[in-house]
Amino acid sequence: MVNPLTKFVPFLVGEYPKPFLELFDGITHNEQLNGEELKATMWKAYEFGSRYHEGQKRRSGDAYFEAHCVEVAKILASWNMDHITIIGGLLHDTIEDTEATFEEIEETFGTDVANLVNGVSKLGGIRFSSRKAKQAGNFMKMLISVAKDLRVIIIKFADRLHNMTTITHMPRIKQHRIAIETRDVYAPLAHRLGMAKVKWMLDDLVLKTLNPDVFVDIESKLKSSNKEREKYIGTITKALNAELKDYKINPEVYGRPKSHSSIYGKMVKRGKAFEEIYDILAIRLVVDKVEDCYLTLGVLHQKFKPIQERFKDFIATPKSNGYQSIHTTVVGPEGKLVEIQIRTRDMEQTAEIGVAAHWRYKEGVKDAKSIDGHVKWLRDLLDILQSEENDPKEFMHLLKIDLFGDEIFVFTPKGDLVQLPVKSTPLDFAFQVHSEVGKTCLGAKVNHKVVPLNTELNNGDTVEVITSSSQSPNYGWLKFAVTSKARNQIKRYLNKQEREESVKMGEQILTKSLRRLKMLNQLDEVKGAYSKFGFGGESQLIEAVGKGEISVRDIMDKLAPQKETLEEDSNEGFFKFRRKESRSIKLEGISNIMANFGKCCNPIPGDDMVGFITRGRGITVHRSACPSLPLLSEESDRLVPVDWEVARSDQFNVRLQVVGQDRKGLLKDMTETISKLNINMTSVDIKVKDAVATAIFIVQVNNLKQLERVVRKLSKVKSIDYVERAKQ
Repeated sequence: MVNPLTKFVPFLVGEYPKPFLELFDGITHNEQLNGEELKATMWKAYEFGSRYHEGQKRRSGDAYFEAHCVEVAKILASWNMDHITIIGGLLHDTIEDTEATFEEIEETFGTDVANLVNGVSKLGGIRFSSRKAKQAGNFMKMLISVAKDLRVIIIKFADRLHNMTTITHMPRIKQHRIAIETRDVYAPLAHRLGMAKVKWMLDDLVLKTLNPDVFVDIESKLKSSNKEREKYIGTITKALNAELKDYKINPEVYGRPKSHSSIYGKMVKRGKAFEEIYDILAIRLVVDKVEDCYLTLGVLHQKFKPIQERFKDFIATPKSNGYQSIHTTVVGPEGKLVEIQIRTRDMEQTAEIGVAAHWRYKEGVKDAKSIDGHVKWLRDLLDILQSEENDPKEFMHLLKIDLFGDEIFVFTPKGDLVQLPVKSTPLDFAFQVHSEVGKTCLGAKVNHKVVPLNTELNNGDTVEVITSSSQSPNYGWLKFAVTSKARNQIKRYLNKQEREESVKMGEQILTKSLRRLKMLNQLDEVKGAYSKFGFGGESQLIEAVGKGEISVRDIMDKLAPQKETLEEDSNEGFFKFRRKESRSIKLEGISNIMANFGKCCNPIPGDDMVGFITRGRGITVHRSACPSLPLLSEESDRLVPVDWEVARSDQFNVRLQVVGQDRKGLLKDMTETISKLNINMTSVDIKVKDAVATAIFIVQVNNLKQLERVVRKLSKVKSIDYVERAKQ
């Protein structure tokens, strides 16, 4: 049994704890300290963490520090990280879970270590409206830290990877929540940072947690076919080595089955059983130089027939996460399709652990260029995080678009390469080039042909942006903008414009109202009363009036409730124009807006709708297919997307026109049909001309589905020709 005193006095007793020695032996990358200095520094951190975590246990019953913190540090050491990062891993939970403070860590280990530990720690002391908001807040904080120092996310990956391997000790509900978070955020983020090995390990652990039966089944089938797979790899290796020997190329050839999650994804996507998935095996050829990659490819294609559409050259056009390799699928021995990847040893290391493979120091200074080049998108996210319009839920939505999307490569007219997510449009391209180019984007040419801004771009397209100083973003752009940078810039501009318009409109409404009430001399007094309504300044109060969030009547009732004349004037004067509370319409997530329904089409819940901003009267809501909308095409910037927000009990009037051959009892049959559906009729009008009956019903329905049921039943009434919605 190890003497407990050794953890405090190893220098005197001459014996270090076994976990510490295992960690120290795994450290391979250090250019700043010699062996003894490094050992002393690492022991200081080990002892600090052990002391503060003393007495803490994991759910498994093991000591927290040795069972988790040391294991996280070992993972970081295996990724060839520097000793500062490994110490950050050792202490990553001290600020969050112990009494250790940022200042204490900074004083003992330096600012770098303290910032790393603080960056990984979760937010504390802030109340969130929900678990999702808390998750978004934590992740936003982490990404801000990442934008300053990428080692934060590398530590977080090691932490999450170890937590996922030991997740079985957690309650089932918590296992599910952590696995979902890992699947939605950490696995795709690892992909973005080029950490392929980390990604597939996390994906497999998620599958094992969420679908344990599927995982065990695939694991069993992979084991049973292992010998056959090794034999097949040997056949290909022997054939290639014989050919490559003549060119003095001696590649390292190895193969392994694709990850469990990847295989399961193929099974689900293709709707096939495990035995029907042909591309389970991936063979990798690792050579010394880039030239050898292409020479090996030529020999490979001479030996085995390639599948043309499955060839990709990521050496010539690397992915944005730094990944480089040649991928080709060939018809191998026995007629089996097999995917082969060809890369150099440096590319192999980058492909496995991504940015962690590039973490080097030159004369004590971080070589940031080689790292930041792979994660430019993080800088764009930082811009979103620091914007005034930042909303955690919207941020998580935008983030997932960026994290999950595969990439396409398009070119500028000068031949520069631009990387974008799949389904990106010329508008996304314009904002990627520059924010101002995006804002003034009028149109685009793709491969020298003029195309609409919502055209989906493809690999290899050449894109030219057409700009105009008179052009500006509109709400329609949000329907097809894909990248977070584009969407954030558009929303920021529109919010600014909306505020300016609302202030201008509010000023006019306030002035006209007070003039009508012969109280214009109290204008300054009304503006100065903003604090009574919970606003931080005059402009905010005026903006709220312009948006319809508060009326002049509300203001005057509060400032001068004793004036009875105000109520009398309001009934006949300006306040007759004041908006009706509309709880059924929501604009971009904002409820309680000034809205009227277009009489030309009378939309109901279930209809696709669009709002038209009417100056001074809020928003008029139309059906998207309303014939009146083309008249508004010249003012498309005033069209805004709107959604329904109704209770089940809310009812809406709809005019129905029923046309058919007149007969005895026709009206009776129609009204009985409607009544049987428990639908209320508020008006019925029927006219007959030349034996053709035309009836107009006004019925009250809850939604489009209920209306369609009415139309369907009426259409089946004897001698009815057709039923349609009628204009008011």
